[in-house]
Amino acid sequence: MKYLSQIKIILPTLIIGWALGYWMFSGSVASKGEISTPQSAHDHRAEQASETIWTCSMHPQIRQPEPGQCPICGMDLIPLEEGAGGEDSLRFTMTPQAVQLANIQTTKVGSSHDVNKKIILNGKVDSDERRTWSQTAHIPGRIEKLYVSFTGEKVYKGQKIAEIYSPNVITAQQELLEAIKYVDINPEMIESAKGKLRNWKIPEKDIDEIIHMGKLKEVFPIYADATGVITQRMVNVGDHVKEGSVLFRINNLSKLWILFDAYEEDLQHVHLGDRIEFTVAALPGKTFHTKISFIDPIINPKTRVASLRGEIFNRKGILKPAMFVKGTIHAKAASTSKLSVPKTAILWTGKRSVVWVKIQDAEVPTFEYREVVLGPSTGDQYVIQEGIQPGEEIVTYGAFAIDASAQLNNRQSMMNQLVHLDDVNGNPSNESESGMKCGEGKCGSDMKKSSMQHDKMPGDKASGMKCGEGKCGK
Repeated sequence: MKYLSQIKIILPTLIIGWALGYWMFSGSVASKGEISTPQSAHDHRAEQASETIWTCSMHPQIRQPEPGQCPICGMDLIPLEEGAGGEDSLRFTMTPQAVQLANIQTTKVGSSHDVNKKIILNGKVDSDERRTWSQTAHIPGRIEKLYVSFTGEKVYKGQKIAEIYSPNVITAQQELLEAIKYVDINPEMIESAKGKLRNWKIPEKDIDEIIHMGKLKEVFPIYADATGVITQRMVNVGDHVKEGSVLFRINNLSKLWILFDAYEEDLQHVHLGDRIEFTVAALPGKTFHTKISFIDPIINPKTRVASLRGEIFNRKGILKPAMFVKGTIHAKAASTSKLSVPKTAILWTGKRSVVWVKIQDAEVPTFEYREVVLGPSTGDQYVIQEGIQPGEEIVTYGAFAIDASAQLNNRQSMMNQLVHLDDVNGNPSNESESGMKCGEGKCGSDMKKSSMQHDKMPGDKASGMKCGEGKCGK
């Protein structure tokens, strides 16, 4: 009984000691990271976070291994997307959903030999200068009566438009009547007197009437020299006029000029005889046609345009001088084997012109940055001299969305021209258009290396430039 009671005491003590030892040793192993699963999972997540590259949406040349703020503008950094083009900095990939959301549209290009250029011209209707007359007084005197009383009235050639009293004509009539008395003695005097009246453009019938009646006429009629519209009246009843004074301006509007303004860069595509189709804002729904009959040899130094002139008959009088018109020339540019692309496909920045070309047979939508050399404009298209091959598919709508996304992912873009791959240490190296270079902890300026070394703390400043971990912040 004595031994049994001792066993009952020792056995529970051993069990309790073993349990305490197991607990203590398992905690020690866990503290060393050999068994604890939660701790190892935490380390795995930290390792994944350390592999993420962070960049600035406004300055994509900034690339850091951890989140923070941009050393240039102070904006929060965003994670750099993976798989945005692989190792080729000229290419950029997008998901099909992103392509659909951006409404990206593409077009295949092919060679074009006869490129038609559509030239839009603005102009106006004008009177024909060759059909404009000045109605003058052929004899001096006083205007006794006007048969044309307002501007815009139409007159016809030979129509009586005014009457004039002239003492000089009265004297000439007296000389004629006196010459008739001595016709047997000096017949040449009659012809001399008649000639003086004829020089004042007095009609022959009026001269015969004077001889037949044997009386002096106090007023003489003035007849219109041309058919047209009175565009300006220069006299009133009672005005005294001299020989040759202008009484009216007459324009014949049965044939008009259409004057178009052509910019100097379009003149190389315009030739005499080219057909122009034009419309008039005051006459919607009507289309008119004319041909270029004259090209102004002088460019207006203020407006930088030259005048093109066409002619059109206006017998019904529906066109009025000073009406605004809009014309179109479908000019045929010089024959060429170059490609032409819509203007919407071109991105301009400084001296460069950029297009995005879709890569054929790619597993995911992939686009390639391409710089091109532009030729002449052909209406809504540009001729491409270099940079694109026939059959390639270019982005004609949404190119800016692709370019902006490529810039945010530090890929070649119209604003981020020179992009280099990461170096062997994983540090990105960029060269911007400003000519500054980063790499190996120095900036590519004329400054000495010693003056450009800084600590790797973000926000350090030296002459407005920030360097750290082989990257420049500007």
